Amino acid sequence: MKILVVGGGGFIGSHLLEEILKSCRDWHVTAIDISGNKISHLLTDENIDFFEIDIIRDSIEKYVKNCDVVLPLAAIASPAVYVTDPLRVFELDFEANLQIVKWAVKYEKRVIFPSTSEVYGMCEDEEFREDESNCVTGPICKQRWIYSCSKQMLDRIIYAHGLKNNLNYTLFRPFNWIGPKLDDISNPDNGSSRVVTQFLSNIIHGKDIKLVDGGNQIRSFTDISDAIAALIKIIKNENNCATQQIFNIGNPHNQVSIKNLAHEILELAKKYDAARSLAEKINIVEIEPHEYYGKGYQDVSRRVPFIKRAETLLRWKPVVPLKESLGKIMDSLFGANYLR
Repeated sequence: MKILVVGGGGFIGSHLLEEILKSCRDWHVTAIDISGNKISHLLTDENIDFFEIDIIRDSIEKYVKNCDVVLPLAAIASPAVYVTDPLRVFELDFEANLQIVKWAVKYEKRVIFPSTSEVYGMCEDEEFREDESNCVTGPICKQRWIYSCSKQMLDRIIYAHGLKNNLNYTLFRPFNWIGPKLDDISNPDNGSSRVVTQFLSNIIHGKDIKLVDGGNQIRSFTDISDAIAALIKIIKNENNCATQQIFNIGNPHNQVSIKNLAHEILELAKKYDAARSLAEKINIVEIEPHEYYGKGYQDVSRRVPFIKRAETLLRWKPVVPLKESLGKIMDSLFGANYLR
């Protein structure tokens, strides 16, 4: 099987490529990204070709034409950027990926598209269900929703191509996937990373951890190894179990408030020789959303997935608890010198 991974140098892409090259040796991967730093150790493998391409500027039609399956993973997934540069988010997350979908339809290729848990927006359901929960977003002036709307619109377009053109697709919705290489931890700016990386970056740079709106928001965190196991099953598609399906890929057992997450990360960091002295100086403080993200931000109080479909059709279940997942991230940053 010939697999095209657009965004192969990113967080999800790099972990996916590692697993494919480790356990799926009869697959050949073409990876495309603007940087291959996270996958440089993989590029000597004969089963991978890497091309440094900016998909906003340059066509990748020939690569789509020559593959069997395309995963358009390239996206901007940082809430701060949604607010400060929404047009850039739209250009990559919607326009560039829409063109890939059009080529997949043209050449009758299978598309495995990364939707997002954010498509559910401010849905009030206790657990979000793929075909039942409403997609609820805020007013136009709250620009943080441009990411959610871009992804949701592509979901709808892909679904429509499935009905009209029999497009072979799978949509998967990540719920806070975390693991090593999640974001660039060297950036000290608040809002520059997703929440786990942001808190760790604050510790490394000696900055207080800031809880937006008190940190009462509930999120469900999913270890990247569990997530990649689900993706491999989706790609294999045994007995067409994933054909024209939408899957929540998350871990409802790892739901936690952002406030409790902050305390958990800070306490864990104190158990590492390389981080203890830094972590002991960090305070956890509260901040208003507009002070942290700007006026275009709006938050979601609860985001928990219903995963029965993935459990049933994919025969997949997440197994890594949150504390273990956080430990793996900290091991990668501070070394495995953990004081047990």
